[in-house]
Amino acid sequence: MKKKVVVGMSGGIDSSVAASLLKERYEVVGIHLNLGCDLNTEESARSMASKLDIPFYFLNFKKEFEKKVIDYFIGEYSKGRTPNPCIVCNKKIKFKALLKKARELRADYIATGHYAKVVYDKKRKRYLLKKGKDKKKDQSYVLCGLDQRQLKHTLFPLANFTKEEVKEKAKELGIHNRPSSQEICFVPNTDYHGFLRTRIGTDSLKEGLIVDREGKVLGKHKGIAFYTIGQRRGLGIATGKPLYIIAIDSGRDVIVVGSEEEILRDELIARDVNWVAIDRLKKPIKVRAKIRYQHREAEATVTPPSKNRARVKFKKPQRAITPGQAVVFYDKDIVLGGGWIC
Repeated sequence: MKKKVVVGMSGGIDSSVAASLLKERYEVVGIHLNLGCDLNTEESARSMASKLDIPFYFLNFKKEFEKKVIDYFIGEYSKGRTPNPCIVCNKKIKFKALLKKARELRADYIATGHYAKVVYDKKRKRYLLKKGKDKKKDQSYVLCGLDQRQLKHTLFPLANFTKEEVKEKAKELGIHNRPSSQEICFVPNTDYHGFLRTRIGTDSLKEGLIVDREGKVLGKHKGIAFYTIGQRRGLGIATGKPLYIIAIDSGRDVIVVGSEEEILRDELIARDVNWVAIDRLKKPIKVRAKIRYQHREAEATVTPPSKNRARVKFKKPQRAITPGQAVVFYDKDIVLGGGWIC
């Protein structure tokens, strides 16, 4: 008897090809999670499931998504931090919901169309999260929050495929690509300012001062939620030289600006670290650390000041280390763990 796998289907080619590949070896069930972001995705997912001739379920997770992802997103910006909702959504919504449904259906695994890989390491006695074959498309960074229980029951069918190979496979299967989803699925037309203004309310978006390191007032800002570390444009100040945001003081509603050199830092503290390849960090280790999804990995040493915190010291200063973003630690293609930048 074939083992059963529940596949998260977004309606795009990645999850559709993933479901098709799995059907060759497993009994496949398609699941679409309605997060309230795009009303067209359910129809696309249902159509793909019908084309593949697999059972299909539709689950409404709009309330959970609103509470655990959107509220978090708004809260972080309100505190002067820059959030990463995809990591939170993967751990607290998508993989959690798929696992719950898999148990109800007595399925053995869940699967998604992410470009990443899961393997079991007998020596470590742990499930490892690794980079996918397509290094440009690799999504291991946004999966850094997954725990051993989630990884144990997860399959990534696209682990050994490039995006171009997936597109070719989709053509063979007669699966048509729909437009790529936007960067943040719940922000219409990537209008962050408009979204935050609507959700937070203009009364709560306090104007404040823009100052330099010495405290000299250079101008006013429209609310700290609209700004991020390293930002240069949109400050509305003219000093004759380029200035960048180097700090955001949410307690005083003050933004501090400085030179480009001043946005370089060689150290950070990460909180709520989720160790994947190890149980916990007991001594300093050398890693390659990534401070944003599109950021290049950089050599660093990680030390454990406490169980769920990590001090990261970079070999070379990094540009715009941003509170609220995730830092992910790699050993070659293995995700050692990841946490939130303080």
